[in-house]
Amino acid sequence: MKKNTRRSAIVVCAAASALGLAVGPSSAVPSTVWTVTPSPAAFKATNAGNIVLTATIPMTCTVSGAEGSMNSTTGNPGDVADITTMTFGSSASPCTSVLGNVTTTSVTPWDVVAVDYNASTGVTTGHVGNVKAQVTAGACKFTVVGKASATYTNSTGVLAVNSAVGDLTVSSSPAPVNCGAVVTTATKPTFKGNYAVKVKSTNAIPTIVGSNP
Repeated sequence: MKKNTRRSAIVVCAAASALGLAVGPSSAVPSTVWTVTPSPAAFKATNAGNIVLTATIPMTCTVSGAEGSMNSTTGNPGDVADITTMTFGSSASPCTSVLGNVTTTSVTPWDVVAVDYNASTGVTTGHVGNVKAQVTAGACKFTVVGKASATYTNSTGVLAVNSAVGDLTVSSSPAPVNCGAVVTTATKPTFKGNYAVKVKSTNAIPTIVGSNP
């Protein structure tokens, strides 16, 4: 009987290992201290490549930018930056879609929120929160709200926005206008694109480091 019990225990441990189940200590404690350098400071960000908002149809911007302030903070999640200006397109280079040119008016502030930090890569994982943008594509008008998953890499200064389906929704108040079945309140928009972030006064790349006290 003892031999069978021992054998069963070995089988269970082997199965746990094969499935990647945690048998030892849990992973590192999430960061609660976020050190932004420099802090406080104003930042600017410009798109590195196209920015694409998809709400059934893709809407592409070749020009986009943001400005705001960044600060060290504590807590998890940690609000490490506030975006006070967010622009998509310009008069010379408007955003486009199959419905026609796209006008996007951002209702700010948006937040840059840090949740996890990988010390070996210098990458912070989190999201851009408090997103609200009024979008007009041809005659179709709708409002996007929610958050967009993102990462920030210290070595490059790139804020990579790559929202998951369900991060963003189409508001029911106000409801979409002149969009028919193309954009409805059931539509799950996505927002994807990279932004190069610089300190406004020096053009230096800022860094975000997560740690525990």
